[in-house]
Amino acid sequence: MMQRLRIAIDPLLRETYGPEIAWTWGLLLSGMGYAWEEVALSEALCDIAYVIAPERAGHARLIICADPQRWRQCSHYRLAGVGRNNGWQYPVYSGESGDEAAIFALDDSLVYPRDIIFDVFWLATGQEEARWPKNKHGYVDITGTPAEREQILHLALASGIGVGLQRTLANLGYAEPLPRWPYGKRAAAGVGHDVDYPEVIRWLEPLRILRRQGTSGLAPAAAVAAGSRHHWHFASWVEMEKRLNTRSAFYFVARKGSLLEYAAGTPDSFYDVRSRRFQQLFRYLAEEGFEIGLHASYRAFESREKFAAEKQILEAASGQPVRGNRHHYWHLNPLDPEETLLLHEQVGFSYDTSLVHDRYAGWRRGLAWPFFPFLQNERRELKTLQLPTAWMDDQVFGHRAYNAGDRQELLRSLVDRAAEQGGCMLIDVHEYIYDERLFPEWAQTYRELWEYLVARSDVWIDTPCRIADYWIARYKTLQRASHGLTAERSAV
Repeated sequence: MMQRLRIAIDPLLRETYGPEIAWTWGLLLSGMGYAWEEVALSEALCDIAYVIAPERAGHARLIICADPQRWRQCSHYRLAGVGRNNGWQYPVYSGESGDEAAIFALDDSLVYPRDIIFDVFWLATGQEEARWPKNKHGYVDITGTPAEREQILHLALASGIGVGLQRTLANLGYAEPLPRWPYGKRAAAGVGHDVDYPEVIRWLEPLRILRRQGTSGLAPAAAVAAGSRHHWHFASWVEMEKRLNTRSAFYFVARKGSLLEYAAGTPDSFYDVRSRRFQQLFRYLAEEGFEIGLHASYRAFESREKFAAEKQILEAASGQPVRGNRHHYWHLNPLDPEETLLLHEQVGFSYDTSLVHDRYAGWRRGLAWPFFPFLQNERRELKTLQLPTAWMDDQVFGHRAYNAGDRQELLRSLVDRAAEQGGCMLIDVHEYIYDERLFPEWAQTYRELWEYLVARSDVWIDTPCRIADYWIARYKTLQRASHGLTAERSAV
């Protein structure tokens, strides 16, 4: 039987903030790879105590001090910077100095005086996002904020806190936890291709090329108008990835849009997945070992019924279950992203990959680990896994002003961060950017990054669905071996 960490939570916290605290501890412990057993503070001995004051902890090997005021005013806290102490990194909120007392010994216990559990909850539930300005698509603008200045999205602070906690437990002599990834790998990596414009409109696409490239795009624009250049490069992607012995996912839009709708503000793709051409494509991709997922339409989040219908259309057209999703334009409900995350559970997805910022590379919720999001309105964990996307191709081309510097240096730093934290480097590369004349350096940037990943010996590379399946199975194994930390409801 798997050894459990015995954890005690102060009743004064558990009574009021039980679901939130239980979810956060479950996220951290399962992410680290530890089974758990929740015990009372009155127990003779426990491994971890999460308490308002150290003297309430009894006999605990590790004491983490909670700050009830932060839990009471959770949504009011604002990021001011990043603090660093004893190898840990954590968010610093407005009004704080950023100077934290170091870990100290108290009798036979080790005491961490900062409420890092609150920090993880605050980051992983996106508490500050509602305050950031948004454009018509719901994309946030963090220009000039501490989040941009400190490059907080690159740091993955929440999973970084988990790694620091795991390191502390190792120093205390606890056994190695369940590995995060198979085959002895430190991290995982996967790619999903958004299938937006596989069939070009020959009079329209040249205008888009000229807008991107200026006069240097005259020749490729003319080639597209003449039909000698196109976007249908599925076989090219397949052959590239087969040479590297990897497989990826292709996310298809099941709702057919139109130019008129596009002009009116609903920018869905124009192809029909039910056509013979796409049905043949689905068979080809499946035979080659590639995943087929849904690229939910721009307004899919507005209706559970329409969202479910899109999934059913793609399943019928492809002849296989659709397990994963990514929203077109990353378009979750901009006023309440959790409402859309709930739809993923209701529609029946195993995983989603949409919690990312359109302009900025990095991990939106501070987690490089996959995780099951917390639904704050119902105070419970959702059943659909979130695979956090770390990079989209357009971030270093169309949004280069927000991701300055050498492209490969930026992307390799994200890989290094994922490896350091035992995280997942999930990538979004659009299917239509393969042609170097139409999109100079786009596919090359992806290929160089993928070659770098393949050359490393510490990264497991697979499809997003297989990565999700592994993490879900691992999580269930830890849950079955654990007891307590249930997120029962209680009045706030």
